[in-house]
Amino acid sequence: MWYITLLSIHRGSHLWWLSDSAVSQIRNGDDMFNEFTHSVKIGARVAGHLAVLVLFASLNTPAASAQTVAPTGSSVPTAAAEDVSSIDGIVAALYDVISGPAGQARDWDRFRSLFIPEARLIPTGFRGDSATASLWTPEDYVSRAGPSLEERGFFEIEIGRVEEIFENIAHLFSTYETRGSLEGDVSQRGINSIQLTWDGERWWIVTIMWRGVGSDTDIPAKYLGKSG
Repeated sequence: MWYITLLSIHRGSHLWWLSDSAVSQIRNGDDMFNEFTHSVKIGARVAGHLAVLVLFASLNTPAASAQTVAPTGSSVPTAAAEDVSSIDGIVAALYDVISGPAGQARDWDRFRSLFIPEARLIPTGFRGDSATASLWTPEDYVSRAGPSLEERGFFEIEIGRVEEIFENIAHLFSTYETRGSLEGDVSQRGINSIQLTWDGERWWIVTIMWRGVGSDTDIPAKYLGKSG
Protein backbone atom coordinates (compact mmCIF):
# COMPACT_ATOMS: atom_id res chain seq x y z
CA MET A 1 0.00 0.00 0.00
CA TRP A 2 1.27 3.44 -0.88
CA TYR A 3 1.00 6.46 1.41
CA ILE A 4 1.18 10.15 0.49
CA THR A 5 1.76 12.72 3.22
CA LEU A 6 1.39 16.45 2.60
CA LEU A 7 3.03 18.74 5.15
CA SER A 8 2.32 22.48 4.96
CA ILE A 9 4.24 24.86 7.25
CA HIS A 10 4.66 28.64 7.30
CA ARG A 11 8.45 28.82 7.04
CA GLY A 12 9.60 31.59 4.74
CA SER A 13 9.40 31.45 0.98
CA HIS A 14 11.35 28.42 -0.22
CA LEU A 15 10.22 24.93 -1.20
CA TRP A 16 12.26 22.21 0.42
CA TRP A 17 12.36 18.50 -0.43
CA LEU A 18 13.24 15.88 2.15
CA SER A 19 16.20 13.60 1.56
CA ASP A 20 15.87 9.82 1.82
CA SER A 21 17.42 9.90 5.29
CA ALA A 22 14.86 12.47 6.37
CA VAL A 23 12.01 10.30 5.18
CA SER A 24 13.49 7.41 7.13
CA GLN A 25 13.70 9.53 10.26
CA ILE A 26 10.12 10.74 9.90
CA ARG A 27 8.90 7.16 9.51
CA ASN A 28 10.72 6.33 12.75
CA GLY A 29 8.95 9.20 14.52
CA ASP A 30 11.89 11.58 15.18
CA ASP A 31 10.92 15.20 15.75
CA MET A 32 13.72 16.74 13.67
CA PHE A 33 11.76 18.26 10.77
CA ASN A 34 13.64 21.57 10.64
CA GLU A 35 17.01 19.85 10.29
CA PHE A 36 15.73 17.56 7.56
CA THR A 37 14.13 20.31 5.47
CA HIS A 38 17.51 22.05 5.23
CA SER A 39 19.12 18.95 3.68
CA VAL A 40 18.16 19.81 0.11
CA LYS A 41 17.08 23.23 -1.15
CA ILE A 42 15.10 23.71 -4.33
CA GLY A 43 15.43 27.23 -5.62
CA ALA A 44 11.82 28.03 -6.23
CA ARG A 45 9.97 30.78 -4.43
CA VAL A 46 6.45 30.30 -3.21
CA ALA A 47 4.36 32.95 -1.52
CA GLY A 48 3.33 32.50 2.07
CA HIS A 49 4.32 29.00 3.14
CA LEU A 50 6.52 25.93 2.75
CA ALA A 51 4.92 22.81 1.19
CA VAL A 52 6.60 19.46 1.37
CA LEU A 53 5.27 16.37 -0.38
CA VAL A 54 6.66 13.07 0.86
CA LEU A 55 5.86 9.89 -1.05
CA PHE A 56 7.01 6.55 0.29
CA ALA A 57 6.02 2.89 0.26
CA SER A 58 5.07 0.94 3.35
CA LEU A 59 7.67 -1.62 4.38
CA ASN A 60 5.05 -4.36 4.40
CA THR A 61 3.61 -3.75 0.93
CA PRO A 62 2.06 -7.09 -0.17
CA ALA A 63 3.17 -8.56 -3.48
CA ALA A 64 0.62 -8.44 -6.28
CA SER A 65 -1.12 -11.76 -6.85
CA ALA A 66 0.12 -13.74 -9.84
CA GLN A 67 -2.07 -13.56 -12.92
CA THR A 68 -2.75 -16.00 -15.76
CA VAL A 69 -4.06 -15.09 -19.21
CA ALA A 70 -7.28 -16.92 -20.08
CA PRO A 71 -8.05 -18.20 -23.61
CA THR A 72 -10.16 -15.08 -24.17
CA GLY A 73 -7.15 -12.81 -23.55
CA SER A 74 -8.25 -11.51 -20.14
CA SER A 75 -6.35 -12.20 -16.93
CA VAL A 76 -7.40 -14.01 -13.77
CA PRO A 77 -5.58 -14.98 -10.56
CA THR A 78 -3.28 -17.94 -11.19
CA ALA A 79 -4.90 -21.23 -10.21
CA ALA A 80 -3.32 -24.00 -8.17
CA ALA A 81 -2.25 -26.74 -10.57
CA GLU A 82 -4.24 -29.40 -8.72
CA ASP A 83 -7.41 -27.31 -9.11
CA VAL A 84 -7.34 -27.13 -12.91
CA SER A 85 -5.19 -29.95 -14.32
CA SER A 86 -8.13 -32.38 -14.47
CA ILE A 87 -11.92 -32.29 -14.68
CA ASP A 88 -12.14 -33.99 -11.27
CA GLY A 89 -9.84 -31.32 -9.85
CA ILE A 90 -11.72 -28.31 -11.16
CA VAL A 91 -15.11 -29.70 -10.11
CA ALA A 92 -13.81 -30.48 -6.62
CA ALA A 93 -12.33 -26.97 -6.37
CA LEU A 94 -15.60 -25.38 -7.51
CA TYR A 95 -17.63 -27.07 -4.77
CA ASP A 96 -14.95 -26.62 -2.14
CA VAL A 97 -14.35 -22.90 -2.66
CA ILE A 98 -18.00 -21.87 -2.19
CA SER A 99 -18.54 -24.15 0.82
CA GLY A 100 -17.85 -23.31 4.45
CA PRO A 101 -19.39 -22.63 7.85
CA ALA A 102 -21.10 -19.40 8.85
CA GLY A 103 -18.60 -16.60 9.34
CA GLN A 104 -15.85 -18.13 7.23
CA ALA A 105 -14.54 -15.94 4.41
CA ARG A 106 -14.31 -17.68 1.06
CA ASP A 107 -11.20 -17.55 -1.13
CA TRP A 108 -12.75 -15.59 -3.97
CA ASP A 109 -9.47 -15.31 -5.91
CA ARG A 110 -9.39 -19.09 -6.00
CA PHE A 111 -12.98 -19.01 -7.28
CA ARG A 112 -12.06 -16.48 -9.99
CA SER A 113 -9.07 -18.58 -11.05
CA LEU A 114 -11.35 -21.42 -12.18
CA PHE A 115 -13.25 -19.38 -14.78
CA ILE A 116 -12.58 -17.42 -17.91
CA PRO A 117 -13.44 -13.85 -16.85
CA GLU A 118 -16.31 -13.72 -19.35
CA ALA A 119 -17.89 -16.94 -18.03
CA ARG A 120 -21.62 -17.08 -17.37
CA LEU A 121 -23.33 -18.44 -14.27
CA ILE A 122 -27.04 -18.92 -14.86
CA PRO A 123 -29.45 -19.81 -12.05
CA THR A 124 -32.82 -20.97 -13.39
CA GLY A 125 -36.21 -21.71 -11.87
CA PHE A 126 -39.91 -20.93 -12.05
CA ARG A 127 -41.99 -18.03 -10.84
CA GLY A 128 -45.51 -19.35 -10.95
CA ASP A 129 -45.85 -20.94 -14.38
CA SER A 130 -43.11 -18.80 -15.93
CA ALA A 131 -39.52 -19.98 -16.30
CA THR A 132 -36.85 -17.60 -15.04
CA ALA A 133 -33.11 -17.30 -15.61
CA SER A 134 -30.48 -14.80 -14.49
CA LEU A 135 -27.20 -14.11 -16.26
CA TRP A 136 -24.22 -13.57 -13.96
CA THR A 137 -20.48 -13.20 -14.40
CA PRO A 138 -18.09 -14.68 -11.82
CA GLU A 139 -17.84 -11.20 -10.27
CA ASP A 140 -21.65 -11.01 -10.05
CA TYR A 141 -21.68 -14.31 -8.19
CA VAL A 142 -19.06 -13.05 -5.72
CA SER A 143 -20.99 -9.85 -5.01
CA ARG A 144 -24.53 -11.29 -5.04
CA ALA A 145 -24.20 -14.76 -3.56
CA GLY A 146 -20.94 -14.39 -1.63
CA PRO A 147 -22.16 -12.40 1.39
CA SER A 148 -25.07 -14.77 2.01
CA LEU A 149 -22.89 -17.89 1.77
CA GLU A 150 -20.43 -16.47 4.29
CA GLU A 151 -23.10 -15.18 6.66
CA ARG A 152 -25.33 -18.23 6.99
CA GLY A 153 -23.03 -21.14 6.17
CA PHE A 154 -23.32 -23.23 3.04
CA PHE A 155 -22.01 -26.58 1.83
CA GLU A 156 -22.54 -27.92 -1.68
CA ILE A 157 -21.46 -31.48 -2.40
CA GLU A 158 -21.42 -33.39 -5.68
CA ILE A 159 -23.40 -36.65 -5.51
CA GLY A 160 -23.37 -37.70 -9.18
CA ARG A 161 -22.02 -36.78 -12.59
CA VAL A 162 -22.60 -37.47 -16.27
CA GLU A 163 -19.58 -36.39 -18.31
CA GLU A 164 -19.08 -35.96 -22.05
CA ILE A 165 -15.76 -34.94 -23.65
CA PHE A 166 -14.79 -34.17 -27.24
CA GLU A 167 -11.37 -32.77 -28.12
CA ASN A 168 -10.92 -29.66 -25.95
CA ILE A 169 -14.53 -29.28 -24.75
CA ALA A 170 -16.42 -31.02 -21.99
CA HIS A 171 -19.97 -30.95 -20.70
CA LEU A 172 -21.00 -32.17 -17.25
CA PHE A 173 -24.31 -32.77 -15.55
CA SER A 174 -23.05 -32.47 -11.96
CA THR A 175 -25.72 -33.41 -9.42
CA TYR A 176 -25.44 -31.76 -6.00
CA GLU A 177 -26.87 -31.48 -2.52
CA THR A 178 -26.68 -28.40 -0.31
CA ARG A 179 -26.68 -28.07 3.47
CA GLY A 180 -26.27 -25.24 5.94
CA SER A 181 -23.64 -27.27 7.80
CA LEU A 182 -21.73 -30.45 7.08
CA GLU A 183 -23.88 -32.45 9.50
CA GLY A 184 -27.12 -30.63 8.71
CA ASP A 185 -30.13 -31.82 6.75
CA VAL A 186 -30.18 -31.57 2.98
CA SER A 187 -31.87 -28.30 2.03
CA GLN A 188 -31.76 -28.61 -1.74
CA ARG A 189 -30.76 -30.90 -4.57
CA GLY A 190 -30.14 -29.96 -8.16
CA ILE A 191 -27.97 -30.23 -11.23
CA ASN A 192 -25.17 -27.94 -12.38
CA SER A 193 -24.81 -28.02 -16.16
CA ILE A 194 -21.12 -27.15 -16.58
CA GLN A 195 -19.22 -26.40 -19.80
CA LEU A 196 -15.42 -26.56 -19.76
CA THR A 197 -12.61 -25.93 -22.22
CA TRP A 198 -9.00 -27.22 -22.24
CA ASP A 199 -6.26 -24.84 -23.42
CA GLY A 200 -3.47 -27.39 -23.59
CA GLU A 201 -2.36 -26.78 -20.00
CA ARG A 202 -5.48 -26.52 -17.86
CA TRP A 203 -9.28 -26.65 -17.76
CA TRP A 204 -11.44 -23.52 -17.63
CA ILE A 205 -15.09 -23.16 -16.65
CA VAL A 206 -16.99 -21.36 -19.42
CA THR A 207 -20.61 -21.73 -18.25
CA ILE A 208 -22.57 -23.08 -15.31
CA MET A 209 -26.37 -23.24 -15.58
CA TRP A 210 -28.20 -24.81 -12.68
CA ARG A 211 -31.60 -25.82 -11.43
CA GLY A 212 -32.20 -26.45 -7.76
CA VAL A 213 -35.20 -28.35 -6.41
CA GLY A 214 -36.51 -29.30 -2.99
CA SER A 215 -34.82 -32.05 -1.04
CA ASP A 216 -37.91 -34.23 -1.46
CA THR A 217 -37.79 -34.05 -5.27
CA ASP A 218 -36.44 -37.18 -6.91
CA ILE A 219 -33.36 -36.91 -9.13
CA PRO A 220 -33.34 -39.45 -12.01
CA ALA A 221 -31.09 -42.39 -11.18
CA LYS A 222 -28.93 -41.86 -14.28
CA TYR A 223 -27.69 -38.58 -12.76
CA LEU A 224 -26.76 -40.06 -9.39
CA GLY A 225 -23.79 -42.18 -10.38
CA LYS A 226 -20.71 -41.19 -12.34
CA SER A 227 -20.48 -41.91 -16.05
CA GLY A 228 -18.50 -40.59 -18.95
